[in-house]
Amino acid sequence: MPHSNSADIAVIGAGIIGVACALQLARQGRRVVVIDPQDPGMGASYGNAGHLATEQVFPIADVSILKRLPAMLMDPMGPLRLDWKYLPRALPWFVRLLLNLRPANYRRTVAGIRALNEPSLGAWQRLLHSIDRAHLLRQDGSLLVFERAASREALDALRQRMQQQNVPVADWSGSAVRAAAPQLSDEIQGGLFFPGTGHFVDPYTVVCELVNAAKAHGVQFIKQHVVDGRLAPEGVSLLTEQGTFTARQVLIACGAHSAKLTAALTGKKVPLDTERGYHLMLPFEPHRLPFAVTSFERKFIMTPMATGLRLAGTVEFAGLDRPANMQRAWQLHRLSKGLFRHDLNVQGATPWMGFRPSLPDSLPIIDRVCNGKVLLAFGHQHLGLTQAAVTAEIVVQLAAATPSLSGLPALECFRLDRFQANLLREAF
Repeated sequence: MPHSNSADIAVIGAGIIGVACALQLARQGRRVVVIDPQDPGMGASYGNAGHLATEQVFPIADVSILKRLPAMLMDPMGPLRLDWKYLPRALPWFVRLLLNLRPANYRRTVAGIRALNEPSLGAWQRLLHSIDRAHLLRQDGSLLVFERAASREALDALRQRMQQQNVPVADWSGSAVRAAAPQLSDEIQGGLFFPGTGHFVDPYTVVCELVNAAKAHGVQFIKQHVVDGRLAPEGVSLLTEQGTFTARQVLIACGAHSAKLTAALTGKKVPLDTERGYHLMLPFEPHRLPFAVTSFERKFIMTPMATGLRLAGTVEFAGLDRPANMQRAWQLHRLSKGLFRHDLNVQGATPWMGFRPSLPDSLPIIDRVCNGKVLLAFGHQHLGLTQAAVTAEIVVQLAAATPSLSGLPALECFRLDRFQANLLREAF
């Protein structure tokens, strides 16, 4: 398709969610353009843990975060860290996070995460099968292991909570763990196995294959930065570094960078922050594990991929502008020591950092506003990869002239205006 400055739908963001949405929209006969200052998949989608985390139905934070706040500020290598220089900007966000941990709000969050997670595996199966790339997802489960006997009580409580939320989970002994993953240490006491999960052999390859399929359906990819936008009589006008672009509809799916354009088009500010995540890629360890394994005590995940073993899982609140602290990536290797019979090979290892878009209630914004001219799909925090395919199915329905969400998750808890409503409730 020749370059044009107009389209039916402009998708802002070429990560896994934006690309999946673009492909599905193009299949409906829409003229779709994807705009991003980077090449597709080069943001958070490039370096995520690769885990299809359908079992993660609880927010990453709980009320114990208050007790951990001093350590978060003081320990630069901790699994959950808040940069003290960023604290003034982060404080309002953290206050809202704590308010959302109240029982009724917490139950609402869990219900919202479940609503997206439960259909996620099926949505991914449909999407990858449709492009003849089903082999990119291995549906072989994942494992949460523990090493200290004192952790048994907490694991039992977690298993019971997950069963209450209908998460498939099995209790494995230490011998069962080593039978499935014989290179793990004898020090591992046991774990929880989640059969309804899986992992992607290479998240970046998944994005690239979706891009190829989207291009085959006529989707254009434009490497530009959208600096502003406004509503127009016939749709939306977007100002880029190289001129103005118009579309009947716009989908904002640029992850942690979505707040500014959302405010410009809707007049509503969203409390969007970023969980900076790190990984360390070990190219000479592609066969050390059969599936993704998480350490309960050490708080990180190890995922086998076609290009090696990926160690990931730390969370750092330091905003979009602070330089990466790659020692946090190398800390992941130090955390792996003792989990295996023989230490991992770090020859040729590469560190990485990316931005996970996070809202204080741990739920994304998936919505249709401004009389259908503006569609929103961002804020999936650490579940963007997991929820991308089902989000794309929802967006296709939202983009229709007469949306029909039959068979899809109820969207009330994902609405844009929930934050304005929350502010009113908190004020009184």
